[in-house]
Amino acid sequence: MKSISKFALGMTFFLVGVSPAAMAAVQQQQAPAPAREYKLSKEERNGLAPLQAAVNAKDTAAATAALPAAQAAAKGADAQYVLGQLMLKLGIDSNNEAIQRQAIDRLLATASTPQKDLSTLYLNQAALADRAGDRKTAENALTKAAQISPNDPDVLLSLAELKVDGKKGAEAVDLISRAIDMRKAAGQPVPDTWYKRALSLAFQNKMAPQSVALGKALVAAYPTPTNWRDALLIYRDSSTLDAQAQLDLFRLMRAAKGLTGERDYFRFADQLKSGGFPGESKAVLDEGVAARHVDAAKSPFKELIAANTVQMKGDRESLGGLETKALASGTGQMALSTADAYYGYGDYAKAAALYRAALQKGGVDANLVNTRLGAALAQSGQKVEAEAALKAVQGPRADIAAFWMAWLNQRG
Repeated sequence: MKSISKFALGMTFFLVGVSPAAMAAVQQQQAPAPAREYKLSKEERNGLAPLQAAVNAKDTAAATAALPAAQAAAKGADAQYVLGQLMLKLGIDSNNEAIQRQAIDRLLATASTPQKDLSTLYLNQAALADRAGDRKTAENALTKAAQISPNDPDVLLSLAELKVDGKKGAEAVDLISRAIDMRKAAGQPVPDTWYKRALSLAFQNKMAPQSVALGKALVAAYPTPTNWRDALLIYRDSSTLDAQAQLDLFRLMRAAKGLTGERDYFRFADQLKSGGFPGESKAVLDEGVAARHVDAAKSPFKELIAANTVQMKGDRESLGGLETKALASGTGQMALSTADAYYGYGDYAKAAALYRAALQKGGVDANLVNTRLGAALAQSGQKVEAEAALKAVQGPRADIAAFWMAWLNQRG
């Protein structure tokens, strides 16, 4: 459990903060009035006094010897509370975690323990139980601590890790997501590790909706190339995407600088070449060479570059004629394919105009066209127009559009 050290520190603070009053309760001498009055019988005071004296003197051997008599004498709730405090001090002084656990169990069992201290006690109970390999007790204790302190995200995170250990990944994802929402609601930054942990668990447990939501949240908060790549690949692997959707996904990954390594560059460039976008395929490979991820003289890149060169001859020049035919066509299908070609050559203004024409003429998938219209407008810096197009996307493509929107929002 990640927060064990924190819980141990909390335990020490708990002891130092409240034990003097408990000690004073069993003293038979003049002293400043304790912060709280404890109702102890004569038998209880006599039974607890030797333990208290030994604990105060840090004589752990004498305190251990006095413990059975103190335990036998403590009957009432206040006596149990004082005994628990003394045992806790003894357990810490002697580095005896078994006694510490017994002390905390006793403090949690008595009604005299202040409500304000229960959360700290449960946290310590969980930490000690976890160290002892008692995962069930640790999980139960953290669950109670979370109920007492429902707005403490650190408690939820620690409980989430115990859920992971217990093979309850779905519950862990929910807990970490709640912790993230708490930090956001409080106006506090959320560490990137929280998003990544939840995203990884959601993917491992085949929680597709949560994977998508967490991926979008991660890149919105921490838009690094690595995070973009991870979020988009997890989205791809968590969804059923056709070739056209995968094309839009990899175009976004390229825009977000998320392509890395030979495999990424070859896969995308080869897909583009096969789809009839030799200019875009060449541009992707050129970027790979510049980033030193691609060796242009090495197979299969050498062959792919040569094939693009052949396919590009006259390809760009033919677009003018295709554009004229597309605008004269009675349906939007030719306008869509011509717009895709212009997009591939990086002429986003022409692409956007033709995507709009495709929408006006009809006969096309409006969600696909609006996705690409939004991408083209985003690439050309037309943020407001791009946002309007992306917001119009519905159905299965809405998630891709949302990822594009996240990228758009990061461009200022």
